[in-house]
Amino acid sequence: MKKKFYDILYNMICRGRNVFSFKMKSIKTRQFPYEIEIIAENLYVPWAMDISNKGDIYFTERSGSIRVIENGKLNPQPLITFSSPFVSQGEGGLMGIALDPNFSQNNYIYVMHSYTENNQIYNRVVRLIKSDNIVAIDKILLDKIPGGQIHNGGRIKIGPDNKLYIATGDSGNSSLSQDLLSTAGKILRIELDGNIPEDNPFINSPIYSFGHRNPQGLAWNSKNILYESEHGQSAHDEINIIQPGANYGWPLVQGDEESTEITTQKPLVHSGEDTWAPSGIAFVEQGPWQGKLLVANLRGQQLLAISLNKKGTVIKDIEPLLKNEYGRLRDVIQSKDGSIYLTTSNKDGRGNPDITDDKIIRLIPR
Repeated sequence: MKKKFYDILYNMICRGRNVFSFKMKSIKTRQFPYEIEIIAENLYVPWAMDISNKGDIYFTERSGSIRVIENGKLNPQPLITFSSPFVSQGEGGLMGIALDPNFSQNNYIYVMHSYTENNQIYNRVVRLIKSDNIVAIDKILLDKIPGGQIHNGGRIKIGPDNKLYIATGDSGNSSLSQDLLSTAGKILRIELDGNIPEDNPFINSPIYSFGHRNPQGLAWNSKNILYESEHGQSAHDEINIIQPGANYGWPLVQGDEESTEITTQKPLVHSGEDTWAPSGIAFVEQGPWQGKLLVANLRGQQLLAISLNKKGTVIKDIEPLLKNEYGRLRDVIQSKDGSIYLTTSNKDGRGNPDITDDKIIRLIPR
């Protein structure tokens, strides 16, 4: 009887080892579905990217330069380097960038940047125009957005409706997020000429949603659902679906908390006690990760691949990718050929840069 017991135990252990070995082998041999290529390095905090119809990559460096990768090669000369009253301090500087849908005809570029006036930091959105590889300011579209050393938001994207969407942080003053007379702590929506859309949820206001702490990512899926990424106060980072006129609760609630004072929109998902520090996000339209929402993580030093249901309203799975491979990841976008581009943010004062940082990384479908 004793021998039989030990025989059974031995067989269980052996089977356990075989199962364990098989699982380890399957993880080790599972092929990453993209080839990885470094296409630019020795950059300074490349904050945001956009891609022209020609395939050229325009990107901002937080220190104040707009640069371009043309035909796969980085132009050593910036298209423009902002000067005073522009300022790059703390989390501020040159942030979001978006190319006009008719960029090949009108050469318009939209950016968001910090500046100082009377010793106060503000953010503004400007339209630039490119001519003969020189870029100049054409028009200030939105001015005097509260700014500061922290929580400037900064992401700008042009939506499927041809409106300009702008993510703004609370600038370190959390009460502004609930103030509908302030543009801080909001998702803003304006026309490409700076006018207020008639169908905005608040009359004569650029505010599209409010109650945000420090939103840094905007992306639409194939059904035109708008997703947003947002930094929590202590962990509880959020991925939200943005509804016009909705209140996302900051500073009264975060994560799954509820308020007895106001009605708030709960996040699609939050990080719980973990810290992602989510920044740029992109919905993958084609390739191995088609249908996934990608989220670049700063503190998390990873790329999250979020699987959604067909409607895009329920999360089925979250997979961490490239964990600790490239450090802090700031932005992610996809090009028309299916390639995915990432920027690192290791020189932003919170990373551990190597001698080649910062970088732009291309993931090429196998």
